[in-house]
Amino acid sequence: MIVGNRKEFGEILEKLGTARRVLVLGCNECVTVCGVGGEREVGVLASELRLYWQKEGQDFAVKEHTLERQCDYEYIDAIRPLTGEYDVILSMACGAGVQYVAEAYKPRLVIPAVNTTFLGVTLEQGVWSERCQGCGSCIVDMTGGVCPIARCAKSLLNGPCGGSSGGKCEIDRDTDCAWQLIVDRLTESGQMERYEEIQPVKDWRTGRDGGPRKRVREDLKL
Repeated sequence: MIVGNRKEFGEILEKLGTARRVLVLGCNECVTVCGVGGEREVGVLASELRLYWQKEGQDFAVKEHTLERQCDYEYIDAIRPLTGEYDVILSMACGAGVQYVAEAYKPRLVIPAVNTTFLGVTLEQGVWSERCQGCGSCIVDMTGGVCPIARCAKSLLNGPCGGSSGGKCEIDRDTDCAWQLIVDRLTESGQMERYEEIQPVKDWRTGRDGGPRKRVREDLKL
């Protein structure tokens, strides 16, 4: 799941500038799950804008709309009849959704209302934790289901550093040492011998260093 945080209201106002005809656009996927950009959050932000401009005595038009997804063109196209009525689309989706909406409606200014932070999981209600950096070459079968790239502060692939203590990371004593978790998992599952297997140097060409990535499934193309 993509996890994000809504930008501060002051920053959003600054980005809107003189625009007063605003379409606040939400997304029913990841940002809804993490309580950032779903229908409820769209309503809250739209209300904040209305109240602020009303208090300032300014003319304005704020429209609320939430798409099933902002990362699929078939859903983005649904707002085409609305776009001509507004100066700005204020997107509450992740960074991918913001960019795709901007690509679909190039004459319109599309502004992000959300800071995309990481790929993560729900630990408990209202708490999310990073689990993946999308390196494109998953190795968690070798590390007991724990990703050292995302969960180790130094993204170490060859074991713990010298700074960990008592199973905690040196950067934050409330953070578990990823390699301690890996050793514990391998021990519990009876696979500790895997820790001693020499692995080839990781091929980072599948990661972000090669530029924007694309996945093609010929069997699914129309």
